[in-house]
Amino acid sequence: MTETHDAVERDVAQINDLLRGHTDRKDERIILDLLTHSPDLSALLLRLDLVWLIADVDDRMLGPDNRTALVDLLTGPRLADLDVPARAALILALSTGRTDALDERGIRDLFLGTRGPDLTALKDLLDLGDDHRDLQHIVFSDIDDGEVKDAILQHFAAEGQVAAGLKILSDIDDTLYANWKDVRYPKKTVYPGVLALYQEFDAEGRVSFVTARPKDRTGVIEKATHKTLRALGVKQPVVLSGSFRHLHSSASIAKKKLANFAEYDQLFPEYEFVFFGDSGQGDADFGVEMRAACARVRAVFIHDVVGKDEQVRAHFRAQGVHLFDTYVGAAAEAVRAGLLDKAAAERVWLAALSDFEPLVFDDEQARASRKAELERDAGLLAGL
Repeated sequence: MTETHDAVERDVAQINDLLRGHTDRKDERIILDLLTHSPDLSALLLRLDLVWLIADVDDRMLGPDNRTALVDLLTGPRLADLDVPARAALILALSTGRTDALDERGIRDLFLGTRGPDLTALKDLLDLGDDHRDLQHIVFSDIDDGEVKDAILQHFAAEGQVAAGLKILSDIDDTLYANWKDVRYPKKTVYPGVLALYQEFDAEGRVSFVTARPKDRTGVIEKATHKTLRALGVKQPVVLSGSFRHLHSSASIAKKKLANFAEYDQLFPEYEFVFFGDSGQGDADFGVEMRAACARVRAVFIHDVVGKDEQVRAHFRAQGVHLFDTYVGAAAEAVRAGLLDKAAAERVWLAALSDFEPLVFDDEQARASRKAELERDAGLLAGL
């Protein structure tokens, strides 16, 4: 093990030295030889700046085509030697900046050479990060060649027949925290119990946010959204953004969210889904459409911030869309839907109480009303 580690350290140092300044044909040949014979290629790649490596090794008009040789080596003969983190790092490097045909082919071969649980782990890993370069962006934006994209999606579909678990999808504003139409809680309040409920569904804290917030070409808005979500306590957020041209109405927002979900569904056919939204921007109708489009959407939970009456709630409940007032009530609905056990819902109740106590309201009557809602919904648990 020590000998292998020492060899990797020597190779890292030598490759970095060769990449500094002008890299000629001889330097590139040495790099290719080091990568060909590395005793621990995964460790080596994870120690290198792969974006720099791929950009600095060139194909030349009169040869040699060392960049092609590099991509072919890592996605062909030595692919089996790469673990999931190394494959993810290589895909991210190939998708950075403008992707050409060689980059797209390399990304395709990395995906197609990964199967079963390793493929699920690879996709999950690529979905994380702090900017817009997630799995959806790689497959549906970075890859322009339709045949390459189709090959990847067909591979995902073929390998996605074994159930891998449940993914949480969520809106942000008025779902995770009060930030739009909800005036019952102080602005920017993370709702009591919401993070605990997400945690019960996914112990690792992974949540994919399907939001109306627009995406810009540089990813600045999405990066800021990632930062906000982490600051609010979401451990591993994924952001599926909207667009500026879909912000003019609730129906348009819902249409963009549905298009986002349709792509996400193709990326993760091995998962079932639950969605959390709010009643202020058409999320209930979006939830109905989600369930109609995909049988793997187990349930939809809608935070009612505008006060829908019982007739409306019953209409949506019959379609698997559950409106709730507090996240304790949402936990109770999840127990009824067979998605959580009672012990999990009771943990959400305790967390909601803990979250609620430090909140500062403008007046005591508002505080008392919100506390009464939590206690009322906690009473629902007793009858389960």
